[in-house]
Formats: sequence, structure tokens, C-alpha cells
Amino acid sequence: MRHLTAALAMVSLSLMPACAQTTGSITPTVRPAAAAPVPADPSLDVFLQRLWPQAQARGISRKTFDLAFRGVSPDPSIVALTRKQSEFSAPIWSYLNNAVGGTRIQRGRDAAAENAGVLQQIEARYGVPKEIVLGVWGMETNYGSFTGSKDVIRSLATLAQVRYRGDFFRDELLTALELIEKGHVERDELRGSWAGAMGHTQFMPSSYMKYAVDFTGDGHADIWRSTSDALASTANYLKGHGWVAGLPWGIEVTLPQGFDHKLDKASFSALSAAGVRRADGRALPSSGAGRLFYAAGHRGPVMLLTENFDVIKAYNSSDAYALAVGHLGDRIMGRAAIQADWPVSAPRLDLAGTKDLQRRLKALGFYSHDADGRIGTGTREAVRQYQLRAGEIPDGYPTPALLARMRASR
Repeated sequence: MRHLTAALAMVSLSLMPACAQTTGSITPTVRPAAAAPVPADPSLDVFLQRLWPQAQARGISRKTFDLAFRGVSPDPSIVALTRKQSEFSAPIWSYLNNAVGGTRIQRGRDAAAENAGVLQQIEARYGVPKEIVLGVWGMETNYGSFTGSKDVIRSLATLAQVRYRGDFFRDELLTALELIEKGHVERDELRGSWAGAMGHTQFMPSSYMKYAVDFTGDGHADIWRSTSDALASTANYLKGHGWVAGLPWGIEVTLPQGFDHKLDKASFSALSAAGVRRADGRALPSSGAGRLFYAAGHRGPVMLLTENFDVIKAYNSSDAYALAVGHLGDRIMGRAAIQADWPVSAPRLDLAGTKDLQRRLKALGFYSHDADGRIGTGTREAVRQYQLRAGEIPDGYPTPALLARMRASR
């Protein structure tokens, strides 16, 4: 999991799923890390003592283990960063403006031109459109301009020690040790994000082991220095998670007056028969299916999303992130910006209000996750089910007015 970046100060690259598969055999190289000695942290020492048998069971030598953690101490800045992932907290329009605005579209077009031949080959081999690969690259590191400067081992050890997201980061840490042991990367080259993501398109260690490819044929899947390897690995990742060739990721649509909002998932033909139209005036695809997505409620833009949108979310589970990847790719290819107006002046729930709403939805049996204040797929679906029961437009968008009605109904 993602995935989950360079977009918005590179905070969204922390949520890629864990995988495990070796992608090549290179003679291991072990070189002392550049980290200066620091006083030992007692709690980290205890954590490492418990980690060693698990590392040993994975074939990690004591030499590699000691090398990896030489001079490593917990990073106190990382836990705070886990609470600042803007793709889950910023208004969707602000997130998209930052992610797709500025120079990122033009830089993407320049990157597309510079890598045209490679991107064409990658699309032909993996069936993933070049604009989606470019969208991920642009979102994650702004086309390689910022791949992260934190020590990956230190980051993963910090997150694993506090058990952020359970055992996920412990497993990623063990896989990072495997990368060193098997010679995929040297210890002092393991630099990346606060969440341990690495390279041009910010692969977690497990994603590297399963999806990294040696596109250049030089014997090394180099996501750190080889643009070709990194972009091909990204396409391989998306293909591996079920990308359907020829199916759009999503389309902005308009709804007719009196539209029955209970219709949210259907074939393109059924949606067309119900009066759903593309915002650009073109016809919906002749085959396939999708679901309607109200990113800011029914008064804002309406997107018709396909299963390929969910594939992008395998990279990072945020709806906002996946929307930004797809939209950035569209803009790079010269397609129109989102046309409907965002309800920028409408009241929004704050963190405390969102948590309160989630707790109430949970008490009513609509929501089964923690009340974390993040508006994701689970929260949206719970809101939608509540709206259906209450006879409201089921757009899945939580608002202060909705929370007020829930409080008043007790």
C-alpha cells in the first residue's frame, strides 16, 4: 500500500501495497553507510533484537543487518508527517490545483517529448497509456526532480518501531534488507521519502521486488537512475494490478435535470440511456461500465470512473491522488481541464467534525473503520448509505449540514 510524493511537497507517496518477488540476481555489494555514529536508542535496540530472527529467516546475513542499522536512530520528524497527508485532508480543488497546476503540465509535455520512444514501447508492451505513466511520475517526484533525501532504512525502522499501519512497515523494512542482501542497491543509495518509497516513481521495497523491470537490458532494474526502467516498472505495476487496456480511467460527465442519483454504477450504455453525457460533448464509450463519483458533492464536478481508476488507487489509496494522476495525464495530452465549477465557498467539515461523523456512521452500522478524520472510499460509501436511508441525494459527500442533521436526529 500506497501508496503512499512529490506532489504537494511529496507527502502522498506512502501507500503502495506490499509484494514479494525477486526480479533479478546481482552480486551483493556491501559498503559502509555514510551515517555518523549516534547514541543508541534503547527502544530501537529492543526492536532490532526482535527483528533480527525475522531478518535471518529471510536470508539476511548478520553482516548486512549490522551494516543496514549502523548509526541509525529513530527519526522524530516522521510520525508527525504521517498526520499531514494532504490528499486525505486538503479540499479536493486545492489538491488538484497544486498537483496539476503551475509548471507540472508543461514539464510533463517536455518529459513526454524527451521520452517519446521509450513511452511508446512501454505502452505497447504493458497496455498502460503513456499519459498515466507520466501522471504517476509527475505526481510522485515531479518527473524525477525530487526523489526524496531521507534514509530509507531509518524511515522504515522508525515507522515499524511505532507500528504505524500495523506490520506493513516492518515487512517493508525486511524487504529493504533483502534489496541490500541481494545486491539490488547499495546501503548508502537507499534514499527516498519519509515512508520509504524510492526512485523516479517512488516504489516501496516490496513493489520493487515484485514489479521492477530491467527495461534497458543492462542486468539491473534501476528505478533510481534509469528513467526507462522506472517508467516501465510503473507500467508493469499498474498492469499487475489489473489495468484494462483501452478503457479510460475516468470521464467528466453532466447529469440531466431530475436524474435519479440512486443510479451510481452501471454500463456506459445504461448511463447514456439515463441522460448522462460527457462534459466535452462526445459520446460515452460504446462498451464498459463505470460509477459516478461526486468529489465535492452533487453541486460540484461529476466524474464517471472505471475500474482503471481503482488500479491507480493501488499506487496510492487516496481518491484525490488517483484523480490527480488521471487528470494530469489528460492535461499533458492536451485534453480539457475539469469544466464544472468547484463549490469552493461551501462549508466543509473540519477534522473533528469528520471524526464525529465517522463515529456516528459507525454507531449506525454504516461504517466499520477507525474514526481517523480522513475522507476515503469507506467514509463516502457510508455517507451514501446514510443518505439513501434519509431520503437525501446520495452523493457520498459529508457536509456540516449532514452532520448537524445526524446530531439532531438522536
